[in-house]
Amino acid sequence: MKIAVLPGDGIGPEVTRQAVKVLKSIARRGHAFDMQEALIGGCAYDAAGHPLPAETLSLAREADSILFGAEGGFHYESLPRGLRPGDALLTLRRELDLFANFRPIVSAPALIEASNFKREVVEGLDLVLLRELTSDLYFGEPRGIEKALDGERYGINTMRYSESEIRRIAHVAFRTARERRRKVCSVDKANVLETMELWREIMTETGQEYPDVELTHLYIDAAAMELIRNPRQFDVIVTANLFGDILSDEASMLVGSIGMLPSASLSADGKGLYEPVHGCAPDIAGKDIANPLAAILSAAMMLRQSFKLDEEAARIEKAVDTVLRDGARTADIFWPGCVLVGTEEMGDRVVAALP
Repeated sequence: MKIAVLPGDGIGPEVTRQAVKVLKSIARRGHAFDMQEALIGGCAYDAAGHPLPAETLSLAREADSILFGAEGGFHYESLPRGLRPGDALLTLRRELDLFANFRPIVSAPALIEASNFKREVVEGLDLVLLRELTSDLYFGEPRGIEKALDGERYGINTMRYSESEIRRIAHVAFRTARERRRKVCSVDKANVLETMELWREIMTETGQEYPDVELTHLYIDAAAMELIRNPRQFDVIVTANLFGDILSDEASMLVGSIGMLPSASLSADGKGLYEPVHGCAPDIAGKDIANPLAAILSAAMMLRQSFKLDEEAARIEKAVDTVLRDGARTADIFWPGCVLVGTEEMGDRVVAALP
């Protein structure tokens, strides 16, 4: 099982190190993980002049799965498009066709008090936010900043979806719902955007192939409201690239912190890139205060999704739950009466709790 480890920038190396530590502990119990590390993002630009060096892309292509940390940094934002750290991740998604992004939103019983929401709103919350990842405004052409004849500048980004792109993410949504509570909510903006009108049409057509799954539709503004008002009504939310990006960050507050959300980005053949949803957080990098649990849970998703090691994935998830129940907290999920720990110690505690 060959894993490309791409720690990246900011807190990426710190949290990825804890995920690797957990994987090594799992490996000592009878599995062989060939983990090879490479540069990506700002650190790759500093070392090689490009955020995605050829050797990193080659390693990612050859690997069975990818464990990714984070990319970015304030001082890279003035670089030309194509050389910014975020361009590396977008290129990986496009080149490996990682079109289906799974973001489980699960409320841990031990973290109810860390949420800004009332217990009755978030207790028992368990939904999947499925985001289409390789089209929409992030990849549509034309794009850029142009100058009109009168000298005024204007920006262009193109929202674009093909029928086949919509249909394949729809099938993933319905198949996922069949393994859960058999409900899909498709989120769009079909009332004002032709692209989203096609989205709703294809979602509806595809839904007819799954008569055992309930399909509903919400406009993005209504969905954002309902996600706060009554999140437990949702099972699988499927939406476009831009909307999914926004909704998943909103949903992170339901469970207490964006530092708790793992994700998996999968291709049609099951190859996956696994990463915590949080960004590089350069303001806290190197301070041993970042929450590594999203990275560790991303590693658990990798074992389950890419390697079909369900038992091992469950062991990691159980260890995380045990650590939280025992009261260990990083700063983002700290609550009076708990034990404040750093990034490294949290990783050590998860390893020690592995059943």
